[in-house]
Amino acid sequence: MSADGASLLVTGIGVVRGAAVVVESGRVAWTGPADEAPAADEAYDAAGRAVVPGFVDSHSHLVFAGDRGAEFEARMTGAAYDGGGIRTTVTATRAATDEALQANLLRLLTEMRRQGTTTVEVKSGYGLTPADEARSLALARQLTPETTFLGAHVVPPDYAGDRGAYVDLVTGAMLEACAPHARWVDVFCEPAAPTAFGEDEARAVLRAGLAAGLGGRIHANQLGPGPGVRLACELGLAAADHCTFLSDADVDALRDSGTVATLLPGVEFSTRSPYPDARRLLDAGVEVALATDCNPGSCYTSSIPFCLALAVREMRMTSAEALTAATLGGASALRRDDVGHLRVGARADLVVLDAPSYLHLAYRPGVPLVRTVLAAGRETSPSLQPAGAP
Repeated sequence: MSADGASLLVTGIGVVRGAAVVVESGRVAWTGPADEAPAADEAYDAAGRAVVPGFVDSHSHLVFAGDRGAEFEARMTGAAYDGGGIRTTVTATRAATDEALQANLLRLLTEMRRQGTTTVEVKSGYGLTPADEARSLALARQLTPETTFLGAHVVPPDYAGDRGAYVDLVTGAMLEACAPHARWVDVFCEPAAPTAFGEDEARAVLRAGLAAGLGGRIHANQLGPGPGVRLACELGLAAADHCTFLSDADVDALRDSGTVATLLPGVEFSTRSPYPDARRLLDAGVEVALATDCNPGSCYTSSIPFCLALAVREMRMTSAEALTAATLGGASALRRDDVGHLRVGARADLVVLDAPSYLHLAYRPGVPLVRTVLAAGRETSPSLQPAGAP
């Protein structure tokens, strides 16, 4: 199949004007000027629209039940966000049926796909028992290979008096139940949040997950300065996510370790918190990803284009830097080299924008610019098939 007539084709290594991309067996076989494209048995005319790689959302929490709209309203009238509302979602999620959780998950993935996201990471973290965490991951694994065990999201109320026992559960029976359904392990390391995990607790959880064969990532430095980012670099984790409050030593460690700094500006928008300083990270040579952190409490958006516009407006990123962070950056945060770009050999995940340039993603915030989404070369919406699988 050949897609041609694009005003701009953003390949991940540059921009081709008046471009075409040739797809064979779900992979990119050729890109270049349209008048030089090899023959194909089927053609799609982009009619002067911009074509970009499918977005890679490397941080989301989509397996949940319940609603926390009242919590959002309270924050908008002055209440502080401290992560405590997670327990509300845990109660609702434990009570929900598999069918209800799966329907909500599919609804959110459909929203994401319509907005150009073709690869999605999905975390557990709203069950906090071995059985509930395992079922969350099993449901997510039906739809994406990028599943993350987040049993260390918060300490549940029934373990409030014995945090050590809960860490033992997470690193023991819960990890054993969840590892078959997960690719990653994660922990909410945040000394400023009383229900989250400190440095030693986070290290124990991450080391156990790594020993079980999972890759590592971490929620770090969201609510205040802390040890999370440097712990990520020490352990060689793929990504440290949030990265709002960073010291110079944190920035240097990210640069030197190669750990990706995943920024989640939708959270700051939804909690009225300070935005991360993306400009500081980029200028220091740190690789940056952008993701939604879609979740029912601190950031209920499924839109990468919205987060991209926030990054340009609020975090001093250029439009090109923001697009790269939402594609190649997200792929790096998942240690994937087959998505997030349109180089030869990549999965043919393409987004056709109803605009002449990718600049319009930030230039026209809130406007539904995604016209067509191709996953592995085919126009598609989520189904009970792996999305973004290698």
